[in-house]
Amino acid sequence: MLNLVTHPEYIKTENEGNLFITVAGNVGAGKSTLTKMLGEKLNFKTHFEKVDTNPYLDDFYTDQEKWGFHLQLYFLAQRFKQQKEISCNGFDNIQDRSIYEDVEIFAKSLYENGKMNKRDFETYTELFYDMIPYLKKPDLMIYLTGSIDSIISRINTRGRDMEKRVSKDYWENLHRRYDHWIKNYKESPVLYVNIDEVDIIENPHHLDIIASKVLDILKLNKAI
Repeated sequence: MLNLVTHPEYIKTENEGNLFITVAGNVGAGKSTLTKMLGEKLNFKTHFEKVDTNPYLDDFYTDQEKWGFHLQLYFLAQRFKQQKEISCNGFDNIQDRSIYEDVEIFAKSLYENGKMNKRDFETYTELFYDMIPYLKKPDLMIYLTGSIDSIISRINTRGRDMEKRVSKDYWENLHRRYDHWIKNYKESPVLYVNIDEVDIIENPHHLDIIASKVLDILKLNKAI
C-alpha cells in the first residue's frame, strides 16, 4: 500500500526548528484532502493553494498561452509567502503542493509545449532559483501517485467547470512529467502513496497508516 523511497542522491540533514511536510501530485490526486486530514491528525498547521480566489485560473484554462505566465507568477508569489511563514511561524506545517512543482512541472510544461515563450520562461526560472536557497526544505514529501484514469475520474467528480474544459491530453502530459520529476527529486525523503489503493475518505484507517509511516520517517531522519 505504501512505499517509502529515499533517493540515493538525498543527503540527510537535520532541519532546525519546526517540522515541514509537503504534499505533491497531479491535479486531482487528493493533495488538499490529505493535507487537511493529516494536518488535523498530527496537529500540523495546514497551508493550501488559493484556487477559488485565484484571479488567473479560469482565464488560464480558457487560454493557456495568454495567461500561463501570469498564473505561474501568481502561484510562485503565493507559495513563497507560504514558505516564509512556514520557516518562522513556530508550528509544525503541512503544505498542499510543493514549490518545486511550480517550475519543474507546470512552467516547464507550458514552455516546452509552446504556451510560454523563452523570455518569460527564463524570467520565471531565474526568479524561482533565486528564491530557493532562502527557503526551508521539507523534512518529508508525500507523493500521491496512481493511474491517469483515477486522476481524471477525480477531476470530473469534483466538478470544477474550468478543469472539465481541458483535454485529456493535458492531464496525461502532466502525469508523465510528474513520473519523470519525482524520480529525480532529491530535496527530502519521499513517501509514495498510491491513490488507486488508498482512500482516506472511505477507509479512515488508511489515514492512520499514513500518519504512522510519516512519524516513522521523521524519526528515522532525526527530524523529531
